[in-house]
Amino acid sequence: MKYFKKVVIHILILTVLLSFNTAFIRNIQQAAKITHLLEGEDTTELLRQQQISGELCDLAAEYETQSEFSRYAYMAAMILTGNTDQPGLEEYLKLLYQYCPQKIQDVVNLESSIWEDLRYFPVPLPEPGELHTSYENSWMFARNFGGERGHEGTDIMASLNERGRYPIISMTDGVVEKIGWLTLGGYRIGIRSPSGGYYYYAHLYDYAKDFKEGDTVKAGELLGFMGDSGYGKEGTIGQFAVHLHVGVYVNDKDGGEMSLNPYWMLKRLEPQRIYFREQQAG
Repeated sequence: MKYFKKVVIHILILTVLLSFNTAFIRNIQQAAKITHLLEGEDTTELLRQQQISGELCDLAAEYETQSEFSRYAYMAAMILTGNTDQPGLEEYLKLLYQYCPQKIQDVVNLESSIWEDLRYFPVPLPEPGELHTSYENSWMFARNFGGERGHEGTDIMASLNERGRYPIISMTDGVVEKIGWLTLGGYRIGIRSPSGGYYYYAHLYDYAKDFKEGDTVKAGELLGFMGDSGYGKEGTIGQFAVHLHVGVYVNDKDGGEMSLNPYWMLKRLEPQRIYFREQQAG
């Protein structure tokens, strides 16, 4: 009888150890898989595309009210996994913070830096129905001026191909970091927002005032007017249709600059589009 009890006890201990080891191995495998997901070109490209709709932004904000994770953590998890289910996202985030906390925090900080400060669509319209704009997700479409390259931004096209007709406003608060002529961008202005995102407005017809690097701007402030400047020496116009090129950039952990797809941000801002006469009066 004693022998039988010892055998049963040994079997129970062995069962517990095997169960523990199986769970341990499974966790190690998950950790390896998740850690790998935060590295390499595939992850970088997912982050650069920023494919997250306004509805998903709202869903992430809703999840934030119900858990320890921020909306930007949920947005990062949605982008990296394609999943929108809260329990699944939370399990994923918990593992990330357990096994590679700095890497996931860097990604969350990236999301915060570009989404936190957004306030207005950059092209207000004079009156409802008078003028129109259009744009598509042209991320990395082929461009060949100055050599073969991918399009790192979104072009907002004017329905009326007329320089100086469409006002351009700042999407965020911020500080003027760059101003003046670029061969590719024509007359451009670059605004660094408080959270660290860099918002680039190119091919302007002219500026609203004599901006200087270091000037502060407010979200909704008039920056200039849409044009077709660029693709040549200073003053070159007429190489393409009137439009606004919007670029969004962040600095990576090594101090380099990484471009991000503005398309989904612009879609998110469309409900915040304002009318220029109202904005002027304010």
